[in-house]
Amino acid sequence: MKPSTRRRLFRGTLYAVFVVVVVLVVIVADWEAVRTSFLDPGAAKASWPEIVTTAAKNTVLYTFIAFLGGLALGLVLALMKLSPVAPYRWVATGYIELFRGLPALLVIFGFAFAVPIAFAWRPPGGPIGAGLLALIIVSAAYIAETIRAGIQAVPKGQIEAAESLGMSPSWTMVSVVLPQAFRIITPPLTNELVIIIKDTSLLFAAGMALGDRELTTFGRDLTSQTASPTPLFLAALGYLIITVPLTQLVAHMERRQKRGQ
Repeated sequence: MKPSTRRRLFRGTLYAVFVVVVVLVVIVADWEAVRTSFLDPGAAKASWPEIVTTAAKNTVLYTFIAFLGGLALGLVLALMKLSPVAPYRWVATGYIELFRGLPALLVIFGFAFAVPIAFAWRPPGGPIGAGLLALIIVSAAYIAETIRAGIQAVPKGQIEAAESLGMSPSWTMVSVVLPQAFRIITPPLTNELVIIIKDTSLLFAAGMALGDRELTTFGRDLTSQTASPTPLFLAALGYLIITVPLTQLVAHMERRQKRGQ
């Protein structure tokens, strides 16, 4: 049998398996139970419009704050890790390894409860401020490694050309290296943004007022009140509405980069 024939048969088998699985799901699923559980009109009506005006808005706002804070701190850490001064490298490396190794939920618990007890200090903004500070600190560790990789991916010839023109190392970094590095790392930074969107669901651990709830906490609370999982389903749909366009944007940017290369 020719290799091309084997490939066609293999693909045909995969398609057939996929169709069989879909048909089985359609036949076996209890669609009436699905409708009554996850598409309950009463629970959906109880979710509206707060699921958009409060929960989705807060999710986007918390993501924006955590990402910008993590980006700023991550840039500092990346430059420290690439610094010729050894103590700076040690501090940055220790920070990155520590907070990449700890679960974000544990860090949120720490800043919401352990830090105020240990140091008699509470971050501004109350529980939400503590949770956001924890998300900034954790995301900065991951973003720092992404930025460092982007800086090191810039061809050394670019740096040498800038130095030959008499540019100082700091100005070379700001005007030559960083713009190219950020162009390289835009897709992974967007992926990190998607991760932060989902990590805002962990902020419930810090405790929050009704007006501070994000999608997950809102859906969980309303599910308890209505005894229906419909609010959680709507919360999940809200996350998808926010994240799917971003993931498609990442795929588009990666395809453009490949064409450019």
